[in-house]
Amino acid sequence: MAGLDNLVVTTALPAIRADLGGALADLEWTVSAYTLTFAVLLMLGAALGDRFGRRRMFLAGLTVFTLGSAAAALAPNIGSLIAARAVQGAGAAVMMPLTLTLLTAAVPAARRGMAFGIWSGVGGLAVATGPLIGGSLTEHFSWQWIFWVNVPVGLVLLPLAARGLAESRGENPRLDVPGTVLVSGGLFGLVLGLVRGNPDGWTDPLVLGSLTAGALLLLAFVVHEVRWAKRPMLPMRLFRGRAFSAVNSASLLMYLGMFGSIFLISQYFQGIGGYSPQQAGIRMLPWTAMPLLVAPLAGLLTDRIGGRPLVVAGLVLQALGLLGFALLADHSAGYGQQVPVLVVCGIGMSLYFAPTANLVMASVGPGEQGIASGANNAMREVGGALGVAVLSAVFSARGGYGSAAAFTDGLVPALLVGAAAVAAGALAAALVPRRHGMRTTTPATTTAPAEQQIPAAAGRA
Repeated sequence: MAGLDNLVVTTALPAIRADLGGALADLEWTVSAYTLTFAVLLMLGAALGDRFGRRRMFLAGLTVFTLGSAAAALAPNIGSLIAARAVQGAGAAVMMPLTLTLLTAAVPAARRGMAFGIWSGVGGLAVATGPLIGGSLTEHFSWQWIFWVNVPVGLVLLPLAARGLAESRGENPRLDVPGTVLVSGGLFGLVLGLVRGNPDGWTDPLVLGSLTAGALLLLAFVVHEVRWAKRPMLPMRLFRGRAFSAVNSASLLMYLGMFGSIFLISQYFQGIGGYSPQQAGIRMLPWTAMPLLVAPLAGLLTDRIGGRPLVVAGLVLQALGLLGFALLADHSAGYGQQVPVLVVCGIGMSLYFAPTANLVMASVGPGEQGIASGANNAMREVGGALGVAVLSAVFSARGGYGSAAAFTDGLVPALLVGAAAVAAGALAAALVPRRHGMRTTTPATTTAPAEQQIPAAAGRA
């Protein structure tokens, strides 16, 4: 649900405007309000889980997300919809970083590769198929069903999670208030500047001020964590570990290239191919549905050979796929010729998603897995916002929406930039120590004795 709602609204914007009104900037905020609160509060969500209990805060985040979804479906005007989307993002930010720590505690170490592969595949599939699902629900029902569909799922999950998940906390449960304020404010400024850069202009005072303030606050956060924080929310020493730094850099670059490319290619199928939103989403399935097939298998391979070779191979294939699509688009190739390239993109994305969660969790100690998950999710969200902003800027500088030729003129260099970003991510992933990601990590510190928790958690799994 959290991944799906990143892009699920994009294909429903014309229907929302016809129903609720609002200017173009208002419609853009129905997308940006979710991305902004989601990215900004991810670190806070992880810290709250470490302090007050991960199961408890997961349930709180799920409740907020479900209520926000219902409020969005019932929104009487565009302002109410934007506010409800912000509430959704806040709930998702608390819920998402805790899923990996809860999963780590619930699944025996020998089976975590496959479990993380399924988790990553479903998450990647949700992000990638957001436009298809949003377009299908809007076309056959109404735009409100984009949000209503979350409500019964949330209501079913709440009692299941309450009964089936073991409670756990971090090693340093005290909340780092100054660090939380600084990192949240810094991410807010950075993501706000990125999402408003293209619609408002990169020289707009709001955009420049937001980017500058965000960068300064994040710098102040780093200084605070290194020099003054007694119990830092994100220990900077984690970044001294080659695995942690490399996998987070690879995640940011992967999402930059993938998110921005999906954003433009889905429009390419509609604008150049003349397909409806649903038809365009169906033609993306050779790419976007691949995680369901490949990610679990890649997860099993992670347990056998480690995560690094799979992540590197996946990012290389993803970069080659984007490069191939750019070359085919430049030569006006038909959809039949594009299918193999889309499959390569899908396989690459699946190989990346499956082992990355395992790499992140294995790069830190058990008590720091919550904040490591939050940091990685924040990197991915910032990378996604950066990808849409950067690739759209390249597209606008070299082409536009005026004609098919103009669209292609902008799409090709934008995809080349996306491919270059993903290739740089492959180089970063190659720095992960050999066979990293196979470490047998014990479940995070819990409220019951360890000898009681592990059998119970495994039984629930």
